[in-house]
Amino acid sequence: MSLSPSAIVTRLRVAGCVFAEDEAELLLSTAPDPADLAAMVDRRIAGLPLEHVLGWADFCGRRVTVDPGVFVPRRRTEFLVRQAAALAPPRSVVVDLCCGSGALGAVLAASLERTELYAADVDPAAVRCARRNVGAMGGRVYEGDLYEPLPAATLRGRVDVLLANVPYVPTEEMELLPPEARIHEARVALDGGADGLDVLRRVTAEAARWLAPGGHLLFETSERQAPRAVETVARDGLVPRVVTSDELYATVVIGRKDE
Repeated sequence: MSLSPSAIVTRLRVAGCVFAEDEAELLLSTAPDPADLAAMVDRRIAGLPLEHVLGWADFCGRRVTVDPGVFVPRRRTEFLVRQAAALAPPRSVVVDLCCGSGALGAVLAASLERTELYAADVDPAAVRCARRNVGAMGGRVYEGDLYEPLPAATLRGRVDVLLANVPYVPTEEMELLPPEARIHEARVALDGGADGLDVLRRVTAEAARWLAPGGHLLFETSERQAPRAVETVARDGLVPRVVTSDELYATVVIGRKDE
């Protein structure tokens, strides 16, 4: 027996889904048949992120594949991608570190012309997912820790835009995250260490060696962490600035390598 739209809305609302009507519409439009629809509704009610149930996320107006367990790209991170697009020169060389699903690099490449795109992540599940999104844009994805798996001979000193969607949740605050993230996304994509900046410090320490003259590193952080992040960027030889979006509640730090 198939579920009616109203029945789906009711079940989602009882389960605590705030936007039950919108979610029901997405589930109805994605499910290939009534049996799959029922299974998808059950998974959502059980607490799986909607994007993992659907198999995709809407990011910057594009449908990005998101596999179970892989970090779901946040709407606030669209602000980072817009900043990167404004800074990217023609025929940019783009690297997406801590790429997760590869959403940032894939969407940025889609907005530019003739981009040379590379991405990397330490999580095998994320790499498998990113290879579909990044590969669709002609890019390559590598599995490994930050810069380690990237082709140094090809890229070092040539990167125009270095996206680093690093984890920045302090370890002691991990338990404060919503269950959808805490339980269903890889911890390595969320936990930024004692002050939330451990991975960032490792990124900035090497960034100047990989960036081209005039190239930019961009990463997201919290408003509270931004001053310390700026100090880290400056210490490692880049010229920092902070941009914010009140609408998306987003804070992005940009580090430029002098020409």
